[in-house]
Amino acid sequence: MKIGFLVFGLAGLLALISFMPPLAGRLRLPYSVLLAIVGFVLGVIIHVHGWAPGVVADFLDSLQHFDISSETFLFVFLPVLLFEAALAMNIRRLLDDISPILVMAIVAVVVCTVAVGFSLAAISPYGLIVCLMLGAIVATTDPVAVVGIFREVGAPRRLTTLVEGESLFNDAASIALYSVLLSMLFSGGTPSVTKVLGSFLFSFIGGGLAGLAMGRLASALFRWLRGWPAAEVTLTVALAYLTFFAAEHYLGVSGVVATVIAGLVVGSNGRTRMSPTTFEQLEGAWAQFGFWANSLIFLFAAMLIPRMMAEITWMEVLLILVVFIVTLAARAIIIYGLLPLLGRLRLSTQVSRSYRAVMLLGGLRGAVSLALALAVTEQPAVPHEARQFIAVATTGFVLMTLFINGLTLRPLIARLGLNQLSPVDRTLRDQAQVVELEALRLRIDEIARHENIGQEVLDRLGAVFDASQTSMDTAQVHQLSQDQKVTVGMGILAGREEEMFFETLKAQMVDWRTAESLLARSERLGDAVRAGGLAGFESAIDGDLRYSHGLRLALRLHHLTGWQFWLARELAQRFTNLMFKWAVARRLIQFARTDVQPLLGAEVTDIIIAAHQRRLTLLEGALQAMTLQYPGYAHHLQEAYLARMARSMERMRYRDMLAQNLISGETYSDLIQQVDTRWGPLEKHSGLDITMSAATLVQRVALFEGLDEATMAAICRVLKPRLAVPGQDIPMRNGRSRAMYFVASGAVVLDLPDGTSAELGSGQIFGEMALAMDRDFEARVRSLGYSRLLMLQEKDFKRLQRQFPELRDKIDAIVRQRARAVEVWEQFKSGQRQYEPLPPLGRDATPGDVVQSPAPDQADPEGPRPDPDEQVGAAS
Repeated sequence: MKIGFLVFGLAGLLALISFMPPLAGRLRLPYSVLLAIVGFVLGVIIHVHGWAPGVVADFLDSLQHFDISSETFLFVFLPVLLFEAALAMNIRRLLDDISPILVMAIVAVVVCTVAVGFSLAAISPYGLIVCLMLGAIVATTDPVAVVGIFREVGAPRRLTTLVEGESLFNDAASIALYSVLLSMLFSGGTPSVTKVLGSFLFSFIGGGLAGLAMGRLASALFRWLRGWPAAEVTLTVALAYLTFFAAEHYLGVSGVVATVIAGLVVGSNGRTRMSPTTFEQLEGAWAQFGFWANSLIFLFAAMLIPRMMAEITWMEVLLILVVFIVTLAARAIIIYGLLPLLGRLRLSTQVSRSYRAVMLLGGLRGAVSLALALAVTEQPAVPHEARQFIAVATTGFVLMTLFINGLTLRPLIARLGLNQLSPVDRTLRDQAQVVELEALRLRIDEIARHENIGQEVLDRLGAVFDASQTSMDTAQVHQLSQDQKVTVGMGILAGREEEMFFETLKAQMVDWRTAESLLARSERLGDAVRAGGLAGFESAIDGDLRYSHGLRLALRLHHLTGWQFWLARELAQRFTNLMFKWAVARRLIQFARTDVQPLLGAEVTDIIIAAHQRRLTLLEGALQAMTLQYPGYAHHLQEAYLARMARSMERMRYRDMLAQNLISGETYSDLIQQVDTRWGPLEKHSGLDITMSAATLVQRVALFEGLDEATMAAICRVLKPRLAVPGQDIPMRNGRSRAMYFVASGAVVLDLPDGTSAELGSGQIFGEMALAMDRDFEARVRSLGYSRLLMLQEKDFKRLQRQFPELRDKIDAIVRQRARAVEVWEQFKSGQRQYEPLPPLGRDATPGDVVQSPAPDQADPEGPRPDPDEQVGAAS
């Protein structure tokens, strides 16, 4: 076939499908159903087009010579469909419902395959493997028609996520089962549950790991392509095809899963790694690619229907009806049996009955099933009767799901009321209209006065306003309970916070790493608000201030090895996050006063503001603790913040001038370069400096005063500088060795077994008694702020005692006096005599003071205390 006619045929099809979306809307048909009808008609007339005029005949002749093979479907169209759907998916919402999605994507496929296979094998002359293969082919679902209906009627977002998430992964399960069964058919073996399960798990998990690696690699490359939108979009197209082909051809794992995971990673990271403008272009480009691929794959698949159904018999029609009934029953078992069980076991949120009814009919089949059936017909090793049966049964089954399920889905959604807003949303909508129409009426009146528009015209518009307000029940907002209104208001502010952080990224106020962290934590906070309202918010703000996993790992590594670079970077990241969270929290309170109060009232707004004010106070406390410890870096952050703000405002002004034709494009480009030159240097900084040397910190410990230089040098060689952050548990062992500490700056608190506590400040020590008495003590030590400590391990402690008598005498004096406290505590525990509280060793005490029980210097890492990771949380 000549290239010219190939291009002519494709261009004609693209022209044809461009008119189908509006036609489907007018006919109130699902788009996929209309595509199937048009494709079927084309499949019939391309073989009898002698009647057509020249141009039409050439077009039909070009379609007749298209080489439509299963590889065309799987390697040309499928990667685009999968990547586009994954890119548009909200990964956090997907993870929220991952349990029911995986059940529908994996367990449902297996159940459907087994049910169809054994049912047909019992009533048809075909072998079990052939019937199981047909079951695997018809188990894959196509969400395009369903999601299209959902978007048209405004179905709930969670329902869309469940159906679309299922379809993203069940293609992999279906194709994996199909491949195993096809190999068994070739080899003549018998089905093995172990073999099928092992092959599936390898394919599924391996594909996920491959997609994760490819997606993260592409996300890293976006940083090199930033500022070149066409190059970034092109990289994502290459990623979709390379991931699918490499996974299938080189790794032998599921290309479907790999492409889906790569798309999810890019969709999650792309909005922060790319410029916001580029990401918007990316979404638009992939929406267009998805439209082309979905439309063409359905047309091509439907054009094959006349050929595949040419030899259908009445027995096969009966078997198609059996397949339809069995698949529907198998899907019902999963939806009405397993999904409620997941909810009862608290493995997922309950799926409502109305959602389950829609999901039952939402299992439409489409192009993937037809492509797999076409692949079977291309296998000469498969008997002709089996090829014919699979092709006919699959085609008939797909048509039944499209015309029965697809056409009844819209009425079902309407009957269940899933296309209607909830009472709370309707009330909020009406109240929003009331507030906005009142403000709009005042603005229109002002415009009319300035433009000298007559009163008669203004009265007509006033009648529209009056009619609109009369049609709404403005009293409904007062029917909501206070808790409902608070929950609505908290949800509004949670959504607004995410938008503010994204606007901050769009204005280039933060780098991609900071934006990624801020957006992720903001989404988690929003999820907590949507799930638990005010109580969820109160719980989430405490968790929001906890140290990140990266900081916790950096702290552990720092304690074990003394390495400071990673810890410095994580602390700098936390510093930056706290500052931007604090700035956004202040703006949110102002937003609540100006925008939320007219909707929900002053009383509810005051409750919302009080909750956010508490969060602001916590943020201020954590930020102040870091500012006091690192004032120089705090000044740099404030300077960089203002510089980025100035740069953003200047850029926006020049952009407005360009839009108003006040400056030319060349002038604009030159001005932007000058902006970057002007403000760029203020953003550069060497980073947070937490460098600590033993020689410097030793000078702050009074215990070392008066020692000669040789002794000081020996001490500095064995002391290990360590940084403790607010709330961190200080481990009293380094590996298997005990350790003691000298407080060079900051403060720590010892929580004692009797419920009391002792606070130690600069110059004081703890942990020495465990080393001197060779035993552990039940006390927990926490840092109150950013404390600089000097750690001395047990082996070095004993060596210093032998080599330097003067230092040994000072430590022994403290040990003897604190040992008295231990003795009193042990006598108290054994009941030998009444215990009298002893004066605590506080910040102002000297090392020789007697302290409260028991030895306020020991912490037993084996004792009953919380996990240190959980205690590296509450910020000071």
